[in-house]
Amino acid sequence: MNTHTDMHASSEEMIKLRRRIHAYPELGYEEFITSDLIAGQLLEWGYEVRRGFGGTGVVGTLKAGGSSRSIGLRADMDALPLNEQTGLSYASIHPGKMHACGHDGHTAMLLGAAKQLAKSRAFNGTLNLIFQPAEEGLAGARRMLEEGVLTEFPCDAIFAMHNMPGFPAGKLGFRAGPFMASADQVTVRIIGSGGHGAMPHKAVDPIVVCAGIVFALQTIVSRNVAPLDMAVITIGAIHAGETSNVIPDEANMRISVRALRPEVRDHLEQRIRAVVQAQASVYGAHAEVKYEASFPVLVNDAAMTEFAANVARDWLGEAALIKDLQQLTASEDFAWFLQKCPGCYLIIGNGDGEGSCMVHNSGYDFNDDILVTGAGYWVQLVERFLA
Repeated sequence: MNTHTDMHASSEEMIKLRRRIHAYPELGYEEFITSDLIAGQLLEWGYEVRRGFGGTGVVGTLKAGGSSRSIGLRADMDALPLNEQTGLSYASIHPGKMHACGHDGHTAMLLGAAKQLAKSRAFNGTLNLIFQPAEEGLAGARRMLEEGVLTEFPCDAIFAMHNMPGFPAGKLGFRAGPFMASADQVTVRIIGSGGHGAMPHKAVDPIVVCAGIVFALQTIVSRNVAPLDMAVITIGAIHAGETSNVIPDEANMRISVRALRPEVRDHLEQRIRAVVQAQASVYGAHAEVKYEASFPVLVNDAAMTEFAANVARDWLGEAALIKDLQQLTASEDFAWFLQKCPGCYLIIGNGDGEGSCMVHNSGYDFNDDILVTGAGYWVQLVERFLA
């Protein structure tokens, strides 16, 4: 079978499907239209369909031959709370909702592969297609796992793919071991004592405390983390006060924390808590720290990553692979699947050079030119794994 030729024949169909999903974006746990579309297509092609994991999740199962081997492929479905500004003919019809991360493309690629695999059935074992809700910060993967998705649909290995602007269109990237960072959210409440802006000595200014905390936190990465370890502490929001001549009673901060090693992650939490409390105490204020562990470090299994890379290499040649792919400081909740099952999270280039727009941007769009490669790769992977 010539996978590339077969997938090219389905190219227009995948493009139409992708743009249809793009025009009707849905936020996490609200993917009702999208999951209906996915389930309908899978049923039409002969898959057994199970719905309800994570609320709107869809699992399609197809068996061929008599082998007990099984593989899982996962695509995310949710959009982001952004106003689209692309001006495209198929732009979002829902204000404040946009497929700004390419999940529309991920879904379309997996559906394209699903149709081809149902047609050819050139594998021996069980194929589990997992369409996951709520990847964008709402822990859809964790919820699906807590509700038993891998218990009901066990997999010997599991794989997922994400488009990545800044890399040549259609090139595939693989990296074993820790690949994407953990992501923790910290909420800090600084309680001071309000007063008149003209008499600051009679108040404890929580805004000044926040300023001290901002600068002190930067020393954690520069002085408490080894230079060869990755760590990021970003203060993304500070909210306090309403007017210029009133010192407020309190201020609130929101902080994002990332690391690529669990030990560094734990150390960052310890130091952030200590620094915040110490800075508040210096100024005579009180601090409340809420530390939420959001996403774990994504760790690709070495053997499965080597296998996945070899599939791409044998299919498209060495030139089709991204050379020396570096670790990414972004996070991905597929990390929870990889904690339960060996597998690999890979990337596919969305295009580089002028006009390439990063994800999570109101001007971003998934590159339809890579649909054929992405879907074709899934077909190759399944047929090799379940040979």
